[in-house]
Amino acid sequence: MTNSAPPTQGKTPAGDPGPRKGGPDARPGLYMGRPFGVPVYVSPSWFLVAILVTVMFEGQVNGVIDRPASYLVAFAYAVLLYGSVFVHELSHAVTARVLGLPVRSVTLHILGGETSIEREAATPGREFLIAFAGPLVNLVLAGLGLLAHAALPLPDVALLLIDALTFANLLVGAFNLLPGLPLDGGRLVRAAVWKATGHSRSGAIFAGWVGRAVAVACLISGAYLATYRTDENGNGGFGWLALLWSALVASFIWVGATQAIRAERFRDRLPLLSARRLARRATLVTADTPLAEAVRRAHADQAGALVIADHDGNPQALVSEKAVTATPEHRRPWITVGELSRGLEPDLTLPADLTGEDLIAALRRNPASEYLLTEPDGRLYGVLAVSDVDRAFAGV
Repeated sequence: MTNSAPPTQGKTPAGDPGPRKGGPDARPGLYMGRPFGVPVYVSPSWFLVAILVTVMFEGQVNGVIDRPASYLVAFAYAVLLYGSVFVHELSHAVTARVLGLPVRSVTLHILGGETSIEREAATPGREFLIAFAGPLVNLVLAGLGLLAHAALPLPDVALLLIDALTFANLLVGAFNLLPGLPLDGGRLVRAAVWKATGHSRSGAIFAGWVGRAVAVACLISGAYLATYRTDENGNGGFGWLALLWSALVASFIWVGATQAIRAERFRDRLPLLSARRLARRATLVTADTPLAEAVRRAHADQAGALVIADHDGNPQALVSEKAVTATPEHRRPWITVGELSRGLEPDLTLPADLTGEDLIAALRRNPASEYLLTEPDGRLYGVLAVSDVDRAFAGV
């Protein structure tokens, strides 16, 4: 499964447009290495699934090999299973990199894996290639498994592992080809509609709604399997485990499809985002000004931000709104604004004319709570609070 972020973003997952979600150093799990230059992480949830797979598969292995060796073989299957998932995700990543798209990471987690690509493909053809690479690898691995079973004289334990992996790769490949986002099949649908209509947005919206339908179908299928019995006495079948697992998968697909739809609404509003429109008027104060006096001046100026300047009026630092709000009023006369400020690093000063994707990209380069906005001639225009940017997208 791939997760191409909106152009402003990555994970991810396709979804949250907020410019501050996560940071540049945020890690989705345990770092495992950088094959082909792609950071690979394993979520702690994987270990829970590995234990579950080991316990469930051990029952089949125990008929071939005695305990405790059967547990080792079952655990080896869990590792090989996620090895197949890893190769699936890595194929997405490598294909994306070959096509010139930066890849943020590959993460293995409770429901399989995720490839986080920092921006989307420029054409429907490239989108198709990246999405199809993963399922194709699974189908090739399944074919190799069938070939190995038929052609190689392997011991019973090896045959059991190969058969299990063959079935797992067929299942993963077929599941990922279901025609709805966030699955790879949904990305194929998106590429097809994009090609037919000439609009990537139309493809994403259509594939998102199909994804929601797939989620409902998955839940209904789980409910059916939970009540299905193999004989007339009501014995056999999948029981409650099928319903639990299908509910988990259905919720994952529903959330991913919904995020894809929301991401398109985010793109619709992105061109309307303007630093000038969201800017707050700023009051200039010196670093030794008592906080109470600075707040009084800001109220008098009807300003929403405080900027520390030298005696020539040149901005030197930004006063944190959060720190001001957290300071009790009875302490404000005894605290200077300089104690609640942050120096103006280069990335904290932005042109007031920034809009849309350029503005979001600037905020992501150096996450902060406030930024100084300047005119083309260097004059102070105001202060941009990221909380105001968040509120601009609250309805997305």
